[in-house]
Amino acid sequence: MTLSQNQTHPLIWPIVAAALVVSWSSGFVGIRYASENADVMLVLFWRTLLSGLILLPFALLIGPRIGARGLIRQMMFGVATMFLYLGGFALAIGQRVPTGLVALISDLVPLAIAALSQPVLGHGLTGRQWSGTALGVTGVLIVSLDSLSLGTAPVWAYALTVASMLVFALATVVQKRIGTINMPIHQSLCIQCLTAAILFALCAKWNGGLTPPLDGRFQFGIAWLVLFSTFLCYAVYYMSLRHYSAAQVSSAVYLSPPVTMLWAWLIFGEPLSTAMFIGLAVTLFGVWLASSRGAVSNAKPDLGSVEQPIG
Repeated sequence: MTLSQNQTHPLIWPIVAAALVVSWSSGFVGIRYASENADVMLVLFWRTLLSGLILLPFALLIGPRIGARGLIRQMMFGVATMFLYLGGFALAIGQRVPTGLVALISDLVPLAIAALSQPVLGHGLTGRQWSGTALGVTGVLIVSLDSLSLGTAPVWAYALTVASMLVFALATVVQKRIGTINMPIHQSLCIQCLTAAILFALCAKWNGGLTPPLDGRFQFGIAWLVLFSTFLCYAVYYMSLRHYSAAQVSSAVYLSPPVTMLWAWLIFGEPLSTAMFIGLAVTLFGVWLASSRGAVSNAKPDLGSVEQPIG
């Protein structure tokens, strides 16, 4: 149930939305910051390990008993949405793909879910959804081509961001097909984090070891990612979904790419250009067009309520 306008102060939503946008975009910036002097797989290992260990006692003591079926399913979802999705984006950021572009491609998940729902779930798309998807892809191409001319990242790193986004979208659609298991978020997040931590540990070990560097930048970055980008962001996100409509919450999340671009410009000196903002505007309009109520009223997939992982 959502809160109506007469049940809450009009300033509450802008404050909540600002907290959501800032914390959502902080994940991309936190990974970029912590990986300045450390391997990106090492950063993700410590982020997921600490997050999972902090949640573990709550997962064991609070909530229903976790059965084998639910455990296996959450582990599989953790491989897709934590290890492959976050790992792919983090690796791209580590290769210096512009952080704002990574955030922008991440926000294409609803469009990818809509496109994949037709072959996997048999749900046809409306003309409005196809138009929104085309606009979203066009906007990303505009930003990507401009970033290619300004950045130094290899071409495969740009492709990796798209592949990572598609992995999460496919995992979400498949989970819709086979059905979901109701599990409190602190339990599912704990399982997914610990599963991903094992896989990130193998990657980090291969790249040099699991010992964290003894410098304040890495420690601050990990604390930022665990406390702010994981716990605070998830808390604000799910609290928002409880009190406001999914479409309203999603509209705030879609503002994270420009905020990420500004953070990356201020902190890391990543370049900004007119083409980036034009592409961003085109993409956000496409996402809104495909995800708005008019686009999904006669279609099965609820794009506005897709639960996306935090960067």
